[in-house]
Amino acid sequence: MEEKKHTSSHYEMELQEIKNNLIYLGALTENAIRLAMKSLTDRDTDMAKKVIANDYEIDKMDKEIEEKCIKLLALRQPTAIDLRFITTSIKITGHLERIGDMAVNIAEKVVQLNEEPKLKPYIDLPHMSSIVETMVAKSLDAMIKRDLHLSEEVRQIEQEVDDLNEQIFRELLTFMMEDSKSIHRALLIMHVSKNLERMADHAQGIADMVTYMITGENVRHLSKEVN
Repeated sequence: MEEKKHTSSHYEMELQEIKNNLIYLGALTENAIRLAMKSLTDRDTDMAKKVIANDYEIDKMDKEIEEKCIKLLALRQPTAIDLRFITTSIKITGHLERIGDMAVNIAEKVVQLNEEPKLKPYIDLPHMSSIVETMVAKSLDAMIKRDLHLSEEVRQIEQEVDDLNEQIFRELLTFMMEDSKSIHRALLIMHVSKNLERMADHAQGIADMVTYMITGENVRHLSKEVN
């Protein structure tokens, strides 16, 4: 039996506002990823510090969206399909906020890396970052369009990030074994790579929540746990 939507126009506006806010939060998050990586490749410490400072806006939006969702749950009587959207939105904003935190973690490592000579050309890390941005964009697009195919694409892409993270780890391990003076810089770069890998996990988490929103099927435990 097809699920019915709430008929109140004001209620529909409130739901649309949550969706718009999620899109805005997603844009802030994608920009944080992009700037954090650009600050690394350009060795731009001021840009890295800007990523750290701008995290306030991501945290603020996370809180606002959660409060709006809780208010709707408390004051309205959402039907099943809307209830899944509202509860899913709370989960999605949490994933986006954590991705923002990881962009800050990367920026903090960039500040330290920029104080020392460059260890190696940054090739794989920008590629990883680009994939993560794509995953975040696709997962949010899947939510907007209610597109299961897009959410499945995100889950398939995630393995590419895992493979690159492993490749970077092995390469940096070689650097550390050959020259002990490279250990500190190599460890910082490993942290950058690991944060990108965790971002991908959260993007996959968003895709999993979109699948739940559309179908009611909980697929989270079929994917890696993220926190």
